[in-house]
This record gives sequence, C-alpha cells and structure tokens, in this order.
Amino acid sequence: MIINGRPYRTVWMEGTVIKTIDQTLLPGRFEIVSLRDHHEVAESIRSMIVRGAPAIGAMGAYGLAQAVSQLDRGDLNEIERLKQFLHATRPTAYDLTHALNTIFEKIARESDLPAMQQAAINAAEAYADQSVEACRLIGEHGNRLIRDGDVILTHCNAGALATVDYGTALAVVRIAHYEGKDLLVYVDETRPRLQGARLTAWELSQENIKHLIIADNAAGYYMQQGEIDIVITGADRIAANGDAANKIGTYEKAVLAKANNIPFYVAAPITTIDFQCDSGEHIPIEMRDESEILSIAGKRVAPLTSHASNPAFDITPAEYIEGIITEKGIIDPAGIGRLA
Repeated sequence: MIINGRPYRTVWMEGTVIKTIDQTLLPGRFEIVSLRDHHEVAESIRSMIVRGAPAIGAMGAYGLAQAVSQLDRGDLNEIERLKQFLHATRPTAYDLTHALNTIFEKIARESDLPAMQQAAINAAEAYADQSVEACRLIGEHGNRLIRDGDVILTHCNAGALATVDYGTALAVVRIAHYEGKDLLVYVDETRPRLQGARLTAWELSQENIKHLIIADNAAGYYMQQGEIDIVITGADRIAANGDAANKIGTYEKAVLAKANNIPFYVAAPITTIDFQCDSGEHIPIEMRDESEILSIAGKRVAPLTSHASNPAFDITPAEYIEGIITEKGIIDPAGIGRLA
C-alpha cells in the first residue's frame, strides 16, 4: 500500500523484531511499533494494534517464529504452548489458526534448535509473501466484476491494513483504480471502532480513490435509491458451506443487498476458509468490552447506569452471497468444499 507516497506492508520482521503499523492511532498519527516478544505480539492482536484476519495470521506466523528464535532448547511441547498462547488472542479469525499451524508444521520437521529457528523464520517470511500474492490475485479476479463508473459499498476495513498488502475487498478497488476505472466507494463508518471511517477512508485517501463515508444505517437508503452497484466485504472466517463471519453489521448489508437486487460478494484468501467448520453456527463470535459501545473516542456517551452488549462479528448465510472472490477465482459459496 502507498502511505505518504511510499510503499509499506502492514507487518514485517527485521531480525527478530516484528514491525507493524499501529492501527489504533490512525488516521491522526502514522506510527510503526516494534514488538520484541510473544507477550507484546499477543497484546498487539488483542488490543487491535493489528487487526483483520490475514494481517492477524501474518502476525501470528511472525510471532511464533520470533518466540522460537528466543528459545534456548528445541522443545516441541514448549513451542505448542507458545502456539496456543498466540492462538487465544482472537477466536473468530481463522487465518491465525492456519498461520500458526503452518509454521508449527515446518518447525516440527526439524530435529535441532538452530534448524527449527531457521525453519520458523523462513516459513513466516514465505507465509507473508504468499499472503500478499493471494490478495493481489483477489484484486485481479474481483476486478472483472467492476465496470467503469461503478459505485461500490464496503463495510469495515478489508484493505491493506487488514492484510499484509493490497487487502481483500479493497484489493478489488485498488486494481480497478490502477486500471483507470472511474469508481466511487461508499464507506460504512463501522461502529463501534469505526474501522471504515478511520481506516478504509484513510487508505483510499492515500491513493486518491474517490469515496464517501456514510453512517452504517444509511446503507439501506442508498441501496433503495439505486445508487449502489455492488457490495464487497472481507471475511474473518468462512465455513465449509459458504457462510461467512465478518465485522458486525455485514449480515444486514447482505440482506439489504438481496432485497434490492444488488450483488453481494465476499473477498477472502483460501486461508480464511475453515474446511473443518460445517456452517456459520459453529463459528465462535468474539464478544468485546462494552466500553466500545458506551464511549466514543474515550468520551462516555451513554448513561452511567447503562450497559451494552458488543459482538464483534456476525454471520452472513451463504444464500445471501453471490460469490466469494479468492486467489483461485470467484467461487460459488456452494462450491467451497471443492477447494479443500
């Protein structure tokens, strides 16, 4: 992605130090933070310094590699413990599970600590590179859906900040923009953490892509007025039957799109698909602190006696999804099992 005229990835490794963009500070301040051990890595995921399923996956891969590089003996039981510690940070995003398992499998093939450490670093770098290429291909395939002059609605941040680079839903927007298509993106603000208003709009601004921020509950109005041509979101986990978990509010956008005959697409790499999960009802939904609902920008907006419920994700049934845009092409949700 381009930030202040320079290319960046969301997360990378320098030696044994992990670097990432602190997304909690955007758009007001752009800052790179350094993570020096697995405790700092876990906290960066929990506190949403890094967020978005593919980005969390890459952070997990780097985090496990970093942790192994700091061991003084090659104990697979200890490495398994470290893997589970990192895995517990965010329960819904499947890329984290996939990434940690991928790195662990590479480590387990080696018989001594130096070989384990090198295998872990190599595997983490390869994982991040493959994630970038997958997102680029998502953009290429999704671009076929976009016509010159289209108006696109997206929800939350499914951009480069949510991945290692390019994004998922925004990869489609980026590639279409690079090809010279005239686009307008309606950006849902995405309460309660405002990932749309803060992050998606920031990414689009950095690359001069036309966009308008809208209140979450205005999307139906614009659909009803015939002002939206296509809806594209990301996903945090996709079940084997095509049901998709994504940021809270995605399900209602899909239902509204169906009611207004607007195609609704999910963009996600294969690593987001949990082939062991039969349907969306088995996807764990993270419940976050009520303070995210009761306050805005640190200021309490609700009565002091009020409480809140704060699910971070919801499930969009496959019947509302026109197609899933992956690095392998655009897949009918009913055909996901063939990718296994």
